[in-house]
Amino acid sequence: MRALVLFVCLSVGCLAQRPKPCTSPPLLTGSLSVASQSEKLMAYAKYSYDALGKRIRLREFGSYNNKTFHFDVLLLFRERVMYKINYKNQTCCKKPLSADFHPMEIPRNASLLGQVVVGSSSGPGQGLLVNSWWGELQMKKGPAKYMSTVTEFGCIPVSTLFHTSSGWMVTNFFNNVIGLVDPQQLIPPRFCEGAQLEERLDEEPETFFSLF
Repeated sequence: MRALVLFVCLSVGCLAQRPKPCTSPPLLTGSLSVASQSEKLMAYAKYSYDALGKRIRLREFGSYNNKTFHFDVLLLFRERVMYKINYKNQTCCKKPLSADFHPMEIPRNASLLGQVVVGSSSGPGQGLLVNSWWGELQMKKGPAKYMSTVTEFGCIPVSTLFHTSSGWMVTNFFNNVIGLVDPQQLIPPRFCEGAQLEERLDEEPETFFSLF
């Protein structure tokens, strides 16, 4: 009996290990919302994410300074090219992309804020166990602080708060699906084949969040 109790205690101890930084699945499809300080920017986007091929597709609409906008972009980091796609006019704008690909992950040097249940822990299916982390990143324009929340099981992104000298931006992820629902979303449309590369480097996105 004592041996059984000892085994149970050891098992519980193993299950209650401290959360560790993690990497999200390499293939994800879902939706996200973005809001900035003072509600200057509010946007909603559907995304396709491929960490293996270093590709991201964003189809976004929202408002900036009380003006609505919509754009569809395909980021090909290996080719260092960004496509701005307009299906209505069947046009494509091809621009250089110098930004590095940053996988969805919790950096190894991140600090754990805590583990909580989003929703309720009173009954099955009423809550989601998540881990919140914080840290600092060195960006081209200076240091940036972040706070990211991911699921305990699967490391699925839930939310990220990004703060720089220009203010903060919060991103919420939802309706995430592991895998690519439509792999064609990460391939340039046929009408983009003849697009010429525009050498206007001043319009390059520097990070994933600078697209919003």
